Amino acid sequence: MDINQLRCFVAVGKELHFGRAAQRMEMMPASLSRFIRLLEEELGVRLLNRSTRNVSFTAEGAIFFDEANKIIDQFDALALRFKGGLKDQRRTLRIGAIDSAARGLVPALLNLFVPLHPNTDIHIIEDKTINLLPKLKSGWLDMIFFRAPQIMDAALAVRFITRESCVLAVPANHPLAGREKVSLDDFKHEAMIIPERRTRPHSHDLTMSMFRLAGLTPHIAQFAEEKQTILSLVAAGLGLAVVPSSYRNMNSENVIYINLALNENIKGLPLSIAWQKGNEDDYLKDMLKLLNDNKQELTGKL
Repeated sequence: MDINQLRCFVAVGKELHFGRAAQRMEMMPASLSRFIRLLEEELGVRLLNRSTRNVSFTAEGAIFFDEANKIIDQFDALALRFKGGLKDQRRTLRIGAIDSAARGLVPALLNLFVPLHPNTDIHIIEDKTINLLPKLKSGWLDMIFFRAPQIMDAALAVRFITRESCVLAVPANHPLAGREKVSLDDFKHEAMIIPERRTRPHSHDLTMSMFRLAGLTPHIAQFAEEKQTILSLVAAGLGLAVVPSSYRNMNSENVIYINLALNENIKGLPLSIAWQKGNEDDYLKDMLKLLNDNKQELTGKL
């Protein structure tokens, strides 16, 4: 068993789809499947349930997935430390960001940061909060822009930035597509595409809360995890979706975005920055200062 086998298994575990996992790993699905079979044979246990349509964890596979994730994070952090010792004086800044921040706020922030530190190698990792947090804690990332969970690890420091507004994504041929703004009353009987709570809890809860505060229960047509999948389902006419306003910047054919008039108790999607407590690095200090001094301009990018 080697680290590449673990990476292959973790990729399949994150996607629960061999095709998408193969794309993530930049390899052929058949080769990826062979890696997983060899891993299972070496361990003497089946890790995944496979059918023509679905991939799921076995009980052993779910446990193995969590431990494999930890090992990969530790390996990457260790490798990065030693590779860094062999380089010149150039520094590396590793930033993790959820999709909306990676497209708007982070690039704008880096435009301010790079002139101050022109010899910096900047690595940006776009991922979901659930995947960014362990990478930050392990030291593989220096800071992350994320949606903070209700309970945060005591080893991490968090600063709230802003709340992102949301829009309603509808098919281009939908009766609401020509509207400039809508309220829940306009689509309360429509089928909805909702993110999986396990991976996008804030987005999931926001949609559910909109309906609950109005004394309604949404008609959920489909749960989906990836943003592009959600928009593809909307484009296909399978339902509507409440999404971050930053999705307007995505190339999504046959999807129209409409402003939302929300209940005053719905505050939008929180965005925060986190780092390891005790980190006194000058790069982090400068990033936090730039974020504080230019907050209004930067949050306008969301």
